[in-house]
Amino acid sequence: MSQFHTRLEVMSELAKNMDSYMKDFLNPIDSNWQPSDMLPDSTKDNFFDEVKLLQQAAQELPYDYWAVLIGDTITEEALPTYESWLLGMETVDHLDQENGWVKWIRSWTAEENRHGKLLGTYLYLSGKVDMRSVAISTQYLIADGFDIGTTADPYRNFVYTSFQEWATNISHRRTASLAKQHGNSNLSRMCAQIAADELRHAKAYKAFVSEIFKLDPSEMMLAFADMMKKKIVMPAHFLREMNGVKSSLFDHFSDAAQRIGVYTTADYTTIMRGLIQDWDLESVRGLSDQAEKARDYVIALPSRLERLAERVKVPELAYPFSWIV
Repeated sequence: MSQFHTRLEVMSELAKNMDSYMKDFLNPIDSNWQPSDMLPDSTKDNFFDEVKLLQQAAQELPYDYWAVLIGDTITEEALPTYESWLLGMETVDHLDQENGWVKWIRSWTAEENRHGKLLGTYLYLSGKVDMRSVAISTQYLIADGFDIGTTADPYRNFVYTSFQEWATNISHRRTASLAKQHGNSNLSRMCAQIAADELRHAKAYKAFVSEIFKLDPSEMMLAFADMMKKKIVMPAHFLREMNGVKSSLFDHFSDAAQRIGVYTTADYTTIMRGLIQDWDLESVRGLSDQAEKARDYVIALPSRLERLAERVKVPELAYPFSWIV
């Protein structure tokens, strides 16, 4: 049996339970939160008063916080790239409207789409952001796409999404905490709502991988090890500004996140340990010899990464982002 045929059967088996997955991990559209729930209402007489209060609260946020919040917003706005990437997975027939995976991907995209809309509108109203520069970076990020090492393999894709959704949960959760510390309760609520979505989505993709480990353990273990060898690349890896080259801005964005503790090298290792535990790798049975070696590699990797993280030096000076007024 070919590898592709095995994956096709496994993905078809998981798709049989897609209605249950969507019920467990996605919220009903009619009752879900929407960006307008947390933003000044332009139909109300007090709209401009509310905007003024929003702008006053925005003044209290530090420079690196703005860099991280804007970078997070651009990453969320690059959603077309992520949807097309998932729809392009082997075993997913994107032309079949009733295909379980097509339904999941489009419904997941619909939930994620609210994040960029909410944060982007907040940035616009804050008066602290050069929205044209932000739009240029966003357009570049979508146009440049990304290369995250998953190819069209669903197993590798789900390792990536399990990791990445968890990472974005951490990032948004901490921007929520920092906003609250600076007296910006409304922005804190926005970031916390987004973080809650990301956590649900992370649980969904982890659940997919858990089921694949039951159905195709050796291939799933090999895919996990391969992604860890390549290292998980952030979706904003190709980030750039106007007249910049691809990837020229990501390190500065990452440095700002590390300086304020939003997402650090230690978090990378923490997520990896969490995935090893959640998928109970030590208890997986029926592995081939090659997959056994892959498991040994994965389980030993967090300790190695911790030692490397101790040597990381973060620049102390902030980069002059064109995004921030």
